[in-house]
Amino acid sequence: MYAYINGKLVFKCPTYVVIDAGGIGYHINISLNTYAALDEKEHCKLYTWLHVKEDAHTLYGFYEEGERRLFLHLISVSGIGPNTGRMILSSITPSEIQTAIVKGDVPLIQRIKGIGPKSAQRMILELQDKLKKEGPDSLISMPVHNTAKDEALSALVMLGFNKNIAEKSLESAIKTSTENLSIEALIKIALKSL
Repeated sequence: MYAYINGKLVFKCPTYVVIDAGGIGYHINISLNTYAALDEKEHCKLYTWLHVKEDAHTLYGFYEEGERRLFLHLISVSGIGPNTGRMILSSITPSEIQTAIVKGDVPLIQRIKGIGPKSAQRMILELQDKLKKEGPDSLISMPVHNTAKDEALSALVMLGFNKNIAEKSLESAIKTSTENLSIEALIKIALKSL
């Protein structure tokens, strides 16, 4: 629901922050990794995820987009909820977590409070292939600039088209065009050929 919240950092402690954005104070749960990254900033931008339950709506915030994506991978594992995911991100750095999962380092993952041998093995089993496909540190270091082709491809995949087919369609559109196409133009051309 909320992609990020950008505003004045009104209050900060190791478990949560309050950000004033547009006159509204947002209570956002954070990891120790995010807490350390915020340092002494007066103004900040946190990438967020909203957890909706029957009795509560809870915002979780992350200093980097990559940390949020890793968090979402972690909570997709059965038995790991948002608080456990936050505990994992607070125990070791996101890059260490990603490396441990890719390498199958059960002892390192088990050192995290609340993660036993079964949970550690389940994390590795369910996330290892996903994180390997994304490449080393791909979650942690976000690409700064996406090309129009990348943005169009992302949009087509989100619309439900097969990534490989959409990519071929976009490459064809780029080759046949004599001018630089906008994202919208690329998507329209690709949709005609899909």
